[in-house]
Amino acid sequence: MRYMTIPKFAVESGYTEDAIRTKIRDGIWPQGDVWIKAPDGRNLIDVQGFEKWVETGGALKLHRKAASKSHSPIRALGAVSASRSSPPPLT
Repeated sequence: MRYMTIPKFAVESGYTEDAIRTKIRDGIWPQGDVWIKAPDGRNLIDVQGFEKWVETGGALKLHRKAASKSHSPIRALGAVSASRSSPPPLT
């Protein structure tokens, strides 16, 4: 079977479900390469994509977008504007 649910893949691969979800969340396993979102909304592991990731030494991650650490768009925007602001005036 090419696509597996996370619990099934955990049994087959030896990775814990938490480790799999962390690799997905952090972008270590890129969507469309190592995992896909099924039509019912579940995350499925693409076994062929996983094997390619292993064989390339994780080189697939070079093609991914960096995942934002911020969970809030407001916080993310605040961080950007704060980094662009000038230091406070000396008194």
